[in-house]
Amino acid sequence: MLQQAVRDLARATDLWGDPVWITDSTPVECGRSRDTVRRSALAGWASYGYSRSRSRWFRGLKLHLVCPPAGLPVTWALVGPKVDEREVLASLVETEPDLVRERPGLLILADKGYVSAELDRFLDHGVQLLRSSYRNPAPRPGEGLLESVRQLIESVNDTLKGQLGLEQHGGRTIGGVVARVGQRLPAMTCAIWHNRNTGRTVPAPLSPTTTDRLRNYSSRRSARLSATS
Repeated sequence: MLQQAVRDLARATDLWGDPVWITDSTPVECGRSRDTVRRSALAGWASYGYSRSRSRWFRGLKLHLVCPPAGLPVTWALVGPKVDEREVLASLVETEPDLVRERPGLLILADKGYVSAELDRFLDHGVQLLRSSYRNPAPRPGEGLLESVRQLIESVNDTLKGQLGLEQHGGRTIGGVVARVGQRLPAMTCAIWHNRNTGRTVPAPLSPTTTDRLRNYSSRRSARLSATS
């Protein structure tokens, strides 16, 4: 029901068909003390994981969010922190293939944690995956533009945590966590829907020029990888 509410509002905006997606994950803590862990009914799902962005361990889950640059939630998943984020992205695309079919030439922007030849092959059906460098320390042409665009999803995560209290969800059961975390996404969707329909200033879709520059960079990068393999 929460997913349907998000979709109904999202489809009513001009952002729904945006051909550019940004994906990332953020920790969702489910307790710190031993007593909380012992009483929690999340055993087997929530577990201990490491957050590279915050350089600390936590017990809980990870929220994997897919949205256009304007921050509108398209699809999402709550999984254990040890599940590979590349597998999560592949599962989200595989579970709802219509989301990709509705956006010919879809471009997905991600960080270096999504580096995977297998994921590239899986998505190679009209979908381009553009990500940051992994082993090459020297910045490549166009990568500065990619990083600036990817900062947009960080602002979405900050909004979920700072203004909508994502980290203070208080859920102790599977249903409770899903419902309480899921409630934050309709709230954000409602805000974007309201602002778009009342003419208020909100992040706009990427301009065609910016999208073309990203696609050209992705094409050159793919050509270089093919030449060296």
